[in-house]
Amino acid sequence: MSSFIELNEVGKQYVVKKQTFKALSDVQLSIEEGQFVSVVGPSGCGKSTILRILAGLEEATTGEVLVDGVPVTGPGADRGMVFQTYTLFPWLSVRENIQFGLKLKGIPLTIRRKMADRFIELIKLEKFANAFPNQLSGGMKQRVAIARALAANPKVLLMDEPFGALDAQTKMDMQEMLRDIWRAEQTTVVFITHDIDEAIYLSQRIVLMAAGPGRIIGEYEVDLPSERDLLTRELPAFLNLKRELIQRLKHD
Repeated sequence: MSSFIELNEVGKQYVVKKQTFKALSDVQLSIEEGQFVSVVGPSGCGKSTILRILAGLEEATTGEVLVDGVPVTGPGADRGMVFQTYTLFPWLSVRENIQFGLKLKGIPLTIRRKMADRFIELIKLEKFANAFPNQLSGGMKQRVAIARALAANPKVLLMDEPFGALDAQTKMDMQEMLRDIWRAEQTTVVFITHDIDEAIYLSQRIVLMAAGPGRIIGEYEVDLPSERDLLTRELPAFLNLKRELIQRLKHD
């Protein structure tokens, strides 16, 4: 029985100044429906390339990518994407940004407003529903970007270091919010990060990558309680897994 997401022997090559650069080599990865999986590794290991191939923004040189049994041949409404940079429409309010994908689907105004308000409540921005992006902090903008992606009801949420530009406290707040939303929605999440603490805190499973060329060097189950808080980061299981991941990256 196949998994919900399948990457089968995926490779990616680029030609730079008439020389071939191998970004990914024979990536084999399976992800089950509803899982929260983080892909971790140093810069240049191909993490974001995998995500862009999954999103249909880039094409694999070799191999195949399937989502729910369907080959990925380009962008699609079944996959929502959240980038590190804020990608909100500056001329639309918070509510209008969240409704944007629903409007494209032809969903009536009363229904999409109700759906948007539900996500505004989830991201705790009720007081800013009519605010515009230039009136929001960086963390608020990223909350809206996540809500907009989820409101369109994708099968998969793809996140490319979405909290990388935030300060430490805001980043931790966003991690807790994302965990809450994921537990409520049970959307399949593929999360790219170089932050090992973040990956362990958020995920059910971690995929570890190394460069030269980009390849998977290990997969790890995260044996932590479903409900997590600041004290989770002090648990022996958290610290042991962190130590194991760091050691594996050092010696690869």
